[in-house]
Amino acid sequence: MQLKIMPKKKCLSAGRVPLILFLCQMISALEVPLDPKLLEDLVQPPTITQQSPKDYIIDPRENIVIQCEAKGKPPPSFSWTRNGTHFDIDKDPLVTMNSGSGTLVINIMIEGKAETYEGVYQCTARNERGAAISNNIVVRPSRSPLWTKEKLEPIALQNGQSLVLPCRPPIGLPPPIIFWMDNSFQRLPQSERVSQGLNGDLYFSNVLPEDTREDYICYARFNHTQTIQQKQPISVKVVSVDELNDTIAANLSDTEFYGAKSSRERPPTFLTPEGNASNKEELRGNVLSLECIAEGLPTPLIYWAKEDGILPTNRTFYRNFKKTLQIIHVSEADSGNYRCIAKNALGVIHHTISVTVKAAPYWIMAPKNLVLSPGEDGTLTCRANGNPKPRINWLTNGVPIEIAPDDPSRKIDGDTIIFSNVQERSSAVYQCNASNEYGYLLANAFVNVLAEPPRILTSANTLYQVIANRPALLDCAFFGSPLPTIEWFKGAKGSALHEDIYVFHENGTLEIPVAQKDSIGTYTCVARNKLGIAKNEVHLEIKDPTRIIKQPEYAVVQRGGTVSFECKVKHDHTLIPTVTWLKNNSELPNDGRFTIDKDHLVVDDVNDDDGGTYTCVANTTLDNVSASAVLSVVDVPNAPFDLELTNHLDKSVQLSWTPGEDNNSPITKFIIEYEDVMHEMGLWHHQSEVSGTQTTAQLELSPYVNYSFRVVAVNSIGRSLPSHPSEQYLTKAAEPDKNPTAVEGLGSEPDNLVITWKPLNGFECNGPGLQYKVSWRQKDGDDEWTSVVVANVSKYIVSGTPTFVPYLIKVQALNDMGFAPEPAVVMGHSGEDLPMVAPGNVRVSVVNSTLAEVHWDPVPLKSIRGHLQGYRIYYWKAQSSSKRSRRHIEKKILTFQGSKTHGMLPGLEPFSHYAVNVRVVNGKGEGPASPDRVFNTPEGVPSAPSSLKIVNPTLDSLTLEWDPPSHPNGILTEYTLKYQPINSTHELGPLVDLKIPANKTRWTLKNLNFSTRYKFYFYAQTSVGSGSQITEEAVTTVDEAMASRQVDIATQGWFIGLMCAVALLILILLIVCFIRRNKGGKYPVKEKEDAHADPEIQPMKEDDGTFGEYSDAEDHKPLKKGSRTPSDRTVKKEDSDDSLVDYGEGVNGQFNEDGSFIGQYSGKKEKEPTEGNESSEAPSPVNAMNSFV
Repeated sequence: MQLKIMPKKKCLSAGRVPLILFLCQMISALEVPLDPKLLEDLVQPPTITQQSPKDYIIDPRENIVIQCEAKGKPPPSFSWTRNGTHFDIDKDPLVTMNSGSGTLVINIMIEGKAETYEGVYQCTARNERGAAISNNIVVRPSRSPLWTKEKLEPIALQNGQSLVLPCRPPIGLPPPIIFWMDNSFQRLPQSERVSQGLNGDLYFSNVLPEDTREDYICYARFNHTQTIQQKQPISVKVVSVDELNDTIAANLSDTEFYGAKSSRERPPTFLTPEGNASNKEELRGNVLSLECIAEGLPTPLIYWAKEDGILPTNRTFYRNFKKTLQIIHVSEADSGNYRCIAKNALGVIHHTISVTVKAAPYWIMAPKNLVLSPGEDGTLTCRANGNPKPRINWLTNGVPIEIAPDDPSRKIDGDTIIFSNVQERSSAVYQCNASNEYGYLLANAFVNVLAEPPRILTSANTLYQVIANRPALLDCAFFGSPLPTIEWFKGAKGSALHEDIYVFHENGTLEIPVAQKDSIGTYTCVARNKLGIAKNEVHLEIKDPTRIIKQPEYAVVQRGGTVSFECKVKHDHTLIPTVTWLKNNSELPNDGRFTIDKDHLVVDDVNDDDGGTYTCVANTTLDNVSASAVLSVVDVPNAPFDLELTNHLDKSVQLSWTPGEDNNSPITKFIIEYEDVMHEMGLWHHQSEVSGTQTTAQLELSPYVNYSFRVVAVNSIGRSLPSHPSEQYLTKAAEPDKNPTAVEGLGSEPDNLVITWKPLNGFECNGPGLQYKVSWRQKDGDDEWTSVVVANVSKYIVSGTPTFVPYLIKVQALNDMGFAPEPAVVMGHSGEDLPMVAPGNVRVSVVNSTLAEVHWDPVPLKSIRGHLQGYRIYYWKAQSSSKRSRRHIEKKILTFQGSKTHGMLPGLEPFSHYAVNVRVVNGKGEGPASPDRVFNTPEGVPSAPSSLKIVNPTLDSLTLEWDPPSHPNGILTEYTLKYQPINSTHELGPLVDLKIPANKTRWTLKNLNFSTRYKFYFYAQTSVGSGSQITEEAVTTVDEAMASRQVDIATQGWFIGLMCAVALLILILLIVCFIRRNKGGKYPVKEKEDAHADPEIQPMKEDDGTFGEYSDAEDHKPLKKGSRTPSDRTVKKEDSDDSLVDYGEGVNGQFNEDGSFIGQYSGKKEKEPTEGNESSEAPSPVNAMNSFV
């Protein structure tokens, strides 16, 4: 039975499976696995693995190496034939064979010639199972012969004639490469007129005077020997008819007159190939090259076509300016008639090339190695094709099968050998030779008869790791003869797996199409044939897939900016991913601007080259994922260039330009600016705008301007730099087409009229000699226009005018070319003077205590003597004569625009005496004031009292002192006092309301609660109402009896005794501790105290933690938290935030550690300083104890 390698992805059939050499990896169909364990005892016939080419051209300057490598078991031996007879290498000292190889080395570097070893060589590799042979290797040394010496006559010919310069290189091996150069080794230029043919000749369709030269040199390069041979230079001179006749007459003996064709224009004729038709034969697979070169004047053009067919698009190429047609990988289908057409203005000619494609033999089915077990059947098939059809010859072990020893197990049937019931002696190497007149093919294929029990080549306990939901392929590479059957099991006691959810490949591989978590486990592969059984276990683990949960996103960034791409990866915790960033599928540039930080790729200072596709690739040992994003680098456009002015007219011109690069942001518009070189050099003005798709603009121009233009491109990022300026264009002069603007007539004095205007700029003057014609007359009179022509100024003053009279004015521009159109007439006035009359009948109406309204009669217009600006009101607070002498009166001013005859005076003070007058205002200034009018404002509510103080606090009383309001705004009628107590939780008690006479500035409240905080609200009143209030807080003092009781408790005998007992106990403990420490031991004071402490002392320790730890002997600070109070009513500073000191206003009281108030009873005055924590009382036992300790 046949031994072969089966392809993957197929299931084992249910029927009988042939004996097969089976591998887990796909290997060559002719190979037996070279596993070391197998090769120890597995025999194999020889196989040629390497050999020299059939046509082997060698370099005669180097040693000759003829390769022949083969493998087999046992290793094969090698022998050679030369020219059909045995080549005894031992008899030639220059020939050696490499060890373990059949490669020959012929040492001709020392002595000998390469030509001596020319011939046909064949290698034979042989072992006990058969013999394999190599191709016939034809060894020939390369040749690069010199050109034969020849005398080349100079060539003279008439302008326009055709010319062929022959090359005719020497015949070399291999053929040389031909090219034409000059003496300076510069290639001669070629074109449709001048070109090199396939044979190396240089063809001129027609010559020109520039073709004259003396160094047309043909070179032949022999690549194999790296040598170049040079032909003698050819001299060519192209002359006119007269020059040609003179040259012939003077040098007839040694000058060749080339050709006889006329130099006049003529239709094409072919220089090569000759005639109307030719034949071409090419071998299958080669490059078909067809050539047509024609002469004529003008130069003909060449076209190609195939009769009854089309040229193959993907295999057809035109060379040498379409004079050569090439078809690569030519096949029999390319046979046919090809037509080349030469055409110029005077005619057309054709040439037909009949192409026949022949074929050396090529394989249809080469024979493949067979590995069979005893008693099996098999076949070797050798099929080849060619044109003509090749002959098939069989050899066995290098001997024609007809004369080889007979083997009853084989039968020859043309291109097939049939084997039946083979035995081990049937092992051999068979050669198939397919040949025709164009070449041959030789293939070796062995028949190896083996009997082997099953072997599993996959390593035991191999661990496979697969990503979930992907296929899992578990290998079971096996070998055996006959072919073993394969079964798979899962788990220690699992049943055989079936094809419903599994795929069984012929190479033994088990495929799980979609591996899930439940696929995890141990799998067993079992191989069986009639000679035995083999088992192997493999293990499968399933991993979570790697995913990119945050992909990089498309980014647009301006040049010079920074961009960041994010790529977050989630993966199986047992796999370690590596994240790689790519740009355009290549590595990132080696540039410090690219930084990778955890999940981000950051590119700083982005430039144009940074644009592209950035890909994040996350790799693990099992899978990889990627995500990409595009970075577009944008910027303002590059400046336009190549500005050109065309269509020059008097008042227009066309501007065209070439846009610069848009830098990945489309250009939206172009801005055209101009410079007036004559009048405003260096100052650019806006001319017009066009869309971003236009590159031309028709520009309207003004006369007498020397224009220069520039263009700015605009995109979404911004404006480009301006282009370079265009050429200058000066327009013709013309009369002005506009007059000055902003014409006004205003007097600067009462007797003049100042006429002003905005002059035309240089761009608007339209010509030289710009002047202005100024005209005026009174509006209400019958006077004629008075005119004057002034230079290029902007003002003219008319003197001797009446005061504030209306005038009609006009200003007209003119230049050397004429006047501008008739100007518009505007009205102005002569100069103003101060008003003569004050407003009359001034009246004041008081609205309320802070607001009054003033009315007046208007001043007649003639008395104003100018443009009415409005009325101005002066008002001030009137004072007595004594006050007026000491203090300057502050007057306030309000101006009311236009012709208003009333106005409001805000912000007045209540209960005050005011004076007011009114004046009219024009452009010159104020008129006289009206007589003063006085008025009084009514009372208002007062301001808050200026101050409020609480003094002399006692147990049940507080005294209030205050200053009256700074602004009573009337007559005070009384004060109102409201107060209420504040408890310890800051809640307010009932409100008490008290009225106090207006003449009082002090008041005492009695019958208040002791040690209580009160809040006071205090305000003044007039007859109009209540004013703003002022608030204050104060505290009554502490009860003396309570303070004395606190002191008494602290000085009780029982309390002092208790404290002394505690101190004695502490002293004893310290002494014991000191003794233990001197002995080197440690006394756990706290543990002993916890075990033996006095019950009366224990609560003290538990409540406030006084004796939890004992301080060092140097720490004699009082124990603030350990001070116990004898009364529950005592307030501790640390225990309460509501200390009486926080509520005290102006009371300098102090508190002791036990909370007793000592400032009130210490005999010190209210404002004298007190010591912070000292007390006039006797020291408490606790403090005494602390000091003692």
